[in-house]
Amino acid sequence: MSDSEKHDGRPNLLLIDDDETFCQVLSRSLSRRGYEVIVAHNLTEAERQAAQQHPEYAVVDLRIGSESGLNAIQKLVQAEPGIRIVVLTGYASISTAVEAIKLGAIHYLTKPAEVEDIIKAFYHDQGDASTPVESRPMSAKRAEWEHLQRVLNEYDGNISAAARAMGMHRRTLQRKLAKKPVQK
Repeated sequence: MSDSEKHDGRPNLLLIDDDETFCQVLSRSLSRRGYEVIVAHNLTEAERQAAQQHPEYAVVDLRIGSESGLNAIQKLVQAEPGIRIVVLTGYASISTAVEAIKLGAIHYLTKPAEVEDIIKAFYHDQGDASTPVESRPMSAKRAEWEHLQRVLNEYDGNISAAARAMGMHRRTLQRKLAKKPVQK
């Protein structure tokens, strides 16, 4: 019996996020729209679920506890080459968006996102040249946030190593990273 037969032809979707309440709400919404939703709250659980269920789709949070969703993307693509992954994050940055796409995600959305936008993102195969280009440069606070994210990414999420590379105390970097990114 194939996986699709086990689930009445409904496509498998792996939802990876450490926020249990968010997972319950999103899982219900996606189930009502025809997906068989499998939830994982950490990378180990996500790998196990992916190996057992062979998901066709995945929604991956960028920060899963202290783990990086970028690692989840890489492992999912290796295990399931045709999987369609959408990154959903409250900590969006240019560097993580670029890395997520390079690693195999097909789209990158910021929280909060509507369920319909997530579903549309799974089928968004082409770029959109009509996407508006910002007319103002990024603020200094946003530029700092982007720089911190880029350096942290270069050091594979290791806060101590990234702080040393930037010549700042680890706790200072942690404090700056704990803040939500400023808009623009």
